[in-house]
Amino acid sequence: MRSQCSLYVDAGYLLASVATRLTGTSLRSGVRVDYEKLIACLTKQAEEIAGVPLLRVNWYDAAKNALPDADQQRIGALPRVKVRLGRVGFNGEQKGVDLRIGLDMVAQSRNGAVDVIFLVSGDDDLTEAVEEAQVHGVQVIVLAIPDKDGRPHGVSEHLQRASDGIELVDASGLDKSVTRTAAVMVPHASPVIAKPGPPIPTTLPTTGPRPGPVSTLAAPPPESSLAYRSETGGRSTTAPSYAYPDKKTREGIDSVVAGVVESFMASASADELSDVLKAKPSIPREIDRALLLDLAHLLDDYDLSDRIRFELRDHFWDVFEKSSA
Repeated sequence: MRSQCSLYVDAGYLLASVATRLTGTSLRSGVRVDYEKLIACLTKQAEEIAGVPLLRVNWYDAAKNALPDADQQRIGALPRVKVRLGRVGFNGEQKGVDLRIGLDMVAQSRNGAVDVIFLVSGDDDLTEAVEEAQVHGVQVIVLAIPDKDGRPHGVSEHLQRASDGIELVDASGLDKSVTRTAAVMVPHASPVIAKPGPPIPTTLPTTGPRPGPVSTLAAPPPESSLAYRSETGGRSTTAPSYAYPDKKTREGIDSVVAGVVESFMASASADELSDVLKAKPSIPREIDRALLLDLAHLLDDYDLSDRIRFELRDHFWDVFEKSSA
């Protein structure tokens, strides 16, 4: 059997990383991607490093109900590209993607189909799959997206140590295939007046079905403000307006929110701006995901507390409404 290599692409990592490299935030809508050029760039680099032909590109992403969108259909139609989809969870996070990557890597290694696997991801959860593939005699090399300073973006230390090496994706290839979304001339959106509705209760009913568990964060009860669900920013119950816990977190929230809002405003149409305002307090999934991911990366804390999530989303609305006024 001839020697071959294989390419495993975590699209969530790839697209968030190229967006961060170009715009400073992981918001996907901030960039336009020529997927054919990008995949060709990755394929060429993998074959040059391994010195053997590529068997296939395995492209992993999430989709609502695991049904491909227009971009995913186009990607799947490219030669030697196999699209494997997980699901988008209720909180906007991808579900089942890491598991699919890990299972496929191990199965391909056991079958002796390839000698080298290139992994475009930085996820710590893939460390065990990398080590299992190596047990079967396969080299696993991480292909990382370079940040603006030329360092690997968002690759966990465990994954780096477990892999057989880490290579940076060719920056010139990224520059040719990923561009900043063209700015759209957006007229200032008119304030959206929400229709009056029933008041939000400040206490839970003592009888009847409860809306769900209530957070019991230990803090003095200051003036209350509207809290957001930790999953999507949707309306929940009234919760305390906690102060920022420290200077580093406060500055991080300010920086992340400013970057995400600026990136979104650069490409949003008037209708898209209006839709976001009308949906308040629910934050669109893509924006909410970018806020959480960028802050987690900045603080090096991937288990953000509810308190920090509340502050992050509250500050988003403050900045977004001022920017769109």
